[in-house]
This record gives sequence, C-alpha cells and structure tokens, in this order.
Amino acid sequence: MVKTLIGKKLKNVRLKHEMTIEALAQKSMVSSNMISRIERGLTTPSVEILMKLAEVFGMSISYFVEEAEKGSTVVYTRAGEGEPIFFFQDKHYIVSLTQGLRDPGFKVFYDTVQAGCSSGEVDMVHKGEEFALVVEGCMLFVIQGETYKLNKGDSICFKANLPHRWENPERAEATILWVVSPAPVIAQA
Repeated sequence: MVKTLIGKKLKNVRLKHEMTIEALAQKSMVSSNMISRIERGLTTPSVEILMKLAEVFGMSISYFVEEAEKGSTVVYTRAGEGEPIFFFQDKHYIVSLTQGLRDPGFKVFYDTVQAGCSSGEVDMVHKGEEFALVVEGCMLFVIQGETYKLNKGDSICFKANLPHRWENPERAEATILWVVSPAPVIAQA
C-alpha cells in the first residue's frame, strides 16, 4: 500500500537525520499532525507536501514513492566494478560499493586520492560516524586538532561531529576504503 510505504520511508529518513516530528514540521512548513498521520500510514500526502518534506532532506520525491523492491538486500561488487559517484579535478575519485542496497544505514566507498589532494583547509562537522582504512599510500587525518598519519593497512574510526579534515601528503596516489554511517545522500557526478 502506497500510504504505508511513504510513511515508513518518511519515518526512516527523519530518524536517520536525528530529527523530531516537530523539527521536521518547522523546517518543512508541514504540520506535525500531518507528518504524524503520514508516518503512521493514515493518509497519503499531496505532491506539494511530499516536495516540502523531500526538500528538507535534499531528496527527490521519488524516494518516497519508489517501490522498495527496486533496491536489493544483497549487493555484490566485483573488483573495479563499483559505481563511480564523485570526481574532483582528476584528484579525487570515489566509487560506491553499496549502491543499490535497499534502505542502507551506511555507505562504503573506495576512494582514490591523488598526491597533495585534501578535503580543504576548513574542518568538516556532520552527524554520524566514519571509518577509513588506507589500502595503498599514506593519509593524514586531523581530528579535533590532533594529527594522525595512516600508512597502508592503518585505519581510523571517529565520530563525524568532531571537527575533521584529511589530506594525502605524499607524492603518490592513496587509496582509502571508507565506511560512513548514516548513509549520506550523495548527488552523483
């Protein structure tokens, strides 16, 4: 039933963003009563309401109406066949290893970072957790002002609400395996 599917998806995305119904109502300009009724599968929202709700999460309304069966419960990715999702000036190339997984709570990325490439001079802060494993090369991570140098085989795990940034300080390419939770909404390149 469409009402139930939309309600479950709205509640899941709201909880993944650690947002109350009241906070969502304030940001979307949709009443908290309406949001509660949608989440409980008691009403089918209009396209206008779905657009307002989707906009809060940076999503398209298709997320709410797309059948859950279109995603998979198992994603098998052969070496070199991950789905490219981000490119930055031939210096930073990210491939998703979990694209197509139905309602994921995390994402796994294979990241190729050229020599000298960095996340920038400004620290990032966001919700969730991150795990990084250096597969090849070397990476520097600065987390809450403390610097960690990771070589091949080293890993780091941290709360993403801590100010952080990274860079490849070497003259060679680095490859990193990232696990990010909750699954970020990423616009494909």
